[in-house]
Order: sequence, then C-alpha cells, then structure tokens
Amino acid sequence: MTSSAPLWRLIDAGPLDGPANMALDEALLSCFDAKRSRPILRLYGWEPPALSIGRYQDPETALKLDLCHADKVPVVRRMTGGGIIFHAQELTYSIVCAPEQVGEAAGVKDGFRRLCGFLLGTYRRLGLEPAFAVDVNPPGERLGERLGERTAFCFAGKEEFDLLVNGRKIGGNAQRRTRGAILQHGSIPLENRLPDALRYLREPTPGAAGAVSLAELGLRPDPGRLKALLIDSFQEALGVRLQADRLSVEEERAAAQLETEKYRSNDWNLRGQRSK
Repeated sequence: MTSSAPLWRLIDAGPLDGPANMALDEALLSCFDAKRSRPILRLYGWEPPALSIGRYQDPETALKLDLCHADKVPVVRRMTGGGIIFHAQELTYSIVCAPEQVGEAAGVKDGFRRLCGFLLGTYRRLGLEPAFAVDVNPPGERLGERLGERTAFCFAGKEEFDLLVNGRKIGGNAQRRTRGAILQHGSIPLENRLPDALRYLREPTPGAAGAVSLAELGLRPDPGRLKALLIDSFQEALGVRLQADRLSVEEERAAAQLETEKYRSNDWNLRGQRSK
C-alpha cells in the first residue's frame, strides 16, 4: 500500500457487552462529518454473548424473552435492519464512511459490494473460496428480499451480497445511511452457535442450518492472526491505509450517553422508542 493511499482510522475496541457495542457504533456514526472526518474501521467482540434484533423487529413476538432473561442473555436493538443474530465467538466489524470515500458513484448496490469485498479477501487468505450469493445463485432461487420480512432469524436466508462458502452463508452484514454517511457492520463467525440461538426463538426457523462458521470449515485461526488478515484484506480491497487510533472525547461522550439513555433502555430494545 502506497503512502499516498487515503488514511482510515482503525479502532480495535475489544469485547464489550451488547448495549455498549451498539451505542459505540451509533456514536461513531453520529460524530462523523463527511467533509472533515477520517473514515473508520472498528473491530470488536461481544462479552457476554448477546442477541441483537433488527431495527424494525418486535422481540416479544420473535423471542422467548423470559428464557433470555433467565439465561442472562442481553437483547439489544440495532440501528440497522435485518433479523435476529446471536453474537458469540465471532469477530465483528463496523465501518463508518461517506459514500464517496468508497467510490460509490455507481450506486448503493455497487457500494455494498465494494464495502463487503474485504471479507472475500479475508476468507481467501484463510484458504477458502468465498463468493457473493448474487454471483453464484442457482437458477430459480430468489435473492434480494430482506430476511426480516420472511423469517425472524438473520442466518435463515440469503441476500445478494451475503458471503457464501461452499454454498452456505457465512456471517452477515447490514447498513444504515444518514446525513451523507454510511454505517455498515457485520461478523465473521468463529464457532457454530446456531443451536444456542435457535432455542431463544419462538418459531421454528427453516434454512438456519444453511449457515456455516470457520470452525466447521476446519479453521481455528488465532484471533490476532485473523485480525491481521482482515486488516490486510481491507487495505487491499479499498486501496487505503489503516492507522491505529483511539476514540475521541466527543465519541466517548456520545457513546456513554447513547448507552445510558437508549441501548440500556427497554423503551428502545423492546419497543423501538427512544426514552424521553
């Protein structure tokens, strides 16, 4: 990567709990200025494991909330759409940038393809043969519908730019766009935790067995090595340089406020309403 490549911030936040993770993602987006801010790649994990639900889902109809509470599994609402995800033993990322910073002149779909391209590179560096669902979709199989409209569970279907390995979905990605900026977050599953996730769902979920993790593919990379491969792939795919950075005072304050007032509130997590 040349020294003239655009410089992005790399924030390795480590593991946080569900409300703290979602608050920090929103804080990075809300503090981002498309004209002045450097774009961001954030890497993180989840401790303890948590269930996240899509922006427009009703957790009371989709989840056994009493069981979640009994098992002390937090339920947090994302600011992005899609279905329910059980976050455990995964490497999660979020990207905050302006559309023009990823060369999105051709439109949203091409931008999504470009922002997910580094995942292809990461999996290839692990010796896998990944592909976008839209590029290998069998004739007659329909893609492109939001998963949350037909099934409550994120990994029970395929969209155009889902990543597949051996025909099986690996991880998931979602976007939110506001004020000329993009937030995209997604995950690389290290272990298969689908059985843990499915026990919290109220309804059976056909298709969930079609998802796959690195461990099921015979891979158990060291977390530090996996991050290094992802960073190399990101820089190569987007033609940028990543520089390790910390949160600004503004970002820390915004995250703390969002965590307290929104992401630890039942008004938001259960009803999708911001506390007054």
